[in-house]
Amino acid sequence: MTITRTHTNQRMSRIVVHNDTIYLCGQVCQDATQGIKEQTQTMLDKVDALLEEAGSDRKHMLSATVYISDMQYFAQMNEVWDAWVPEGHAPARACVEAAMARPELLVEVSVVAAVKKD
Repeated sequence: MTITRTHTNQRMSRIVVHNDTIYLCGQVCQDATQGIKEQTQTMLDKVDALLEEAGSDRKHMLSATVYISDMQYFAQMNEVWDAWVPEGHAPARACVEAAMARPELLVEVSVVAAVKKD
């Protein structure tokens, strides 16, 4: 059994790889002063970068949990999400309304993916 942790501090690791499964910690936007679409896009850009670093990509996502501060943003968040997920490669996904760590954050995502073996 192999477990690799990357970008680790006392509280968490940004990436954990166990065998051929990648776990990303919750990702939020780059700039919390932006609206839901911009926050969603920069959050997903961070997911892309972490998946690439871990040896994967969005086509290899297994599951995603999206946390949204208010369901009024659900349709706008999904516009960005749907454009980002490659056709035919949608992960198992849950989306829940939740209080965020900071009130200006509108969305967060946690992703599990497979290591790319292509």
